Amino acid sequence: QVQLVESGGGLVQAGGSLRLSCAASGIIFSINSMGWYRQAPGKQRELVARVTRIGSTAYADFVQGRFTISRDNAKNTVYLQMSSLNPEDTAVYYCYAVINTGSAASSNYWGQGTQVTVSS
Repeated sequence: QVQLVESGGGLVQAGGSLRLSCAASGIIFSINSMGWYRQAPGKQRELVARVTRIGSTAYADFVQGRFTISRDNAKNTVYLQMSSLNPEDTAVYYCYAVINTGSAASSNYWGQGTQVTVSS
């Protein structure tokens, strides 16, 4: 089985920073895309950022240069460095990974979510 375990969420004041981590473990042959989504109360889950195995990145428009996504392939881990946080960034942040466990096709796996709360 594959598990994604997130860490690094918490409470921060507006203008502050947080670093989220997400480590994948289990039977893993390869990991393609990894990334982060978030879901605020009463809103749909939305993509925050993603990174390919070779390091190509993409960000949502609302990031506006404030967040940086990275990954360590040797550790099967993806990171999200967030700075200049504002109350609108308050949400549960979920990591995901597209993982091949040795079968013909890859599947999407999700972490359990980590709460990020930004106070004004």
